Amino acid sequence: MGIEHHLGNSFMATSISQVVGWARKYSLWPLPFATACCSIEFMSVMTSDFDIARFGAERPSFSPRQADLMLVLGTITYKMAPVMWKAYQTMAEPKWVICVGACACTGGMFDTYAVLQGIDRVIPVDMYVPGCPPRPEMILDALVKLQEKISKESINDPKYKDRVEYLNKALNPDRSAIES
Repeated sequence: MGIEHHLGNSFMATSISQVVGWARKYSLWPLPFATACCSIEFMSVMTSDFDIARFGAERPSFSPRQADLMLVLGTITYKMAPVMWKAYQTMAEPKWVICVGACACTGGMFDTYAVLQGIDRVIPVDMYVPGCPPRPEMILDALVKLQEKISKESINDPKYKDRVEYLNKALNPDRSAIES
């Protein structure tokens, strides 16, 4: 009893981009880059009450080489930015970033010389989750919206070709240590 028995004489037609998009959508391996109180909210997302596994992202990866989704959770200082940049560089393409919390999105209440005023100055961000701290439902909502975006991406998307030019523009000239 193969698939012919269930489908009969019918057939399905699709494109390679749609199949790859569907596979990528439901096989995200998140890397939690957690530095502050938003990480506690992410911990609750992993529990059975909210169950991120329902959305195909149940395997958190604590190695950037095995992750394709970086969740930046909390305050990022200028001293931590090169570490975040290196972890992002180490991730394999295609890769996505969700920025969680007011501190990661805009620096939050920490408008000081030591705090990065938004991680999009260092790495490209696909989804923003505002709040201090955001509710677990908001993190899951961002994941679902990112999955919709991933399923519509083409495998020939120019964003996969070269992100270095974007990143070099985004970096401040006085923060050249982040590039290396």
